[in-house]
Amino acid sequence: MPSMLMLALLAAAAPIFARASEGIWGIAPCELCLWQRWPYLVAAGLAMAAALWPRGRRALGLLAVLAVLASGLVAAFHIGVEQGWWPSPLAGCQAPHAVGGTSVEDMLRSLPVAPSKPCDAPTYLISGLPLSMAAMNLLYALALAGLGLISLRRGART
Repeated sequence: MPSMLMLALLAAAAPIFARASEGIWGIAPCELCLWQRWPYLVAAGLAMAAALWPRGRRALGLLAVLAVLASGLVAAFHIGVEQGWWPSPLAGCQAPHAVGGTSVEDMLRSLPVAPSKPCDAPTYLISGLPLSMAAMNLLYALALAGLGLISLRRGART
């Protein structure tokens, strides 16, 4: 079905766009940003399988929609971390900080090999637009899930 192919393409487009934004605009992702990408890849695979296997279309399509919503759920959690509503439980999201009684050498050894961006520092893609990339992902996930459900509903009528 073309609608499931479209869902697969749009789901795959999200992590591809996020990765491209790193290279084009030099945006560094945090650990929660990276977690938001995986459900889209799962959704793309499930939607592609739904397009290729008509008997499993409804179940696989619904699982693809749920995977998209999983990315939206991570994005909603990320927005809460950005707004300071709650801390992230992921160690990679925390900015490095000194603990009392440690030497400079100990602090340097404890730093990660590659610097990471703290998850509570929002990244804004469009200047002047008060939507972080996590917020844009939440909106995209909700819209894509809605389109997927509409597509599945239309398929059930035919």
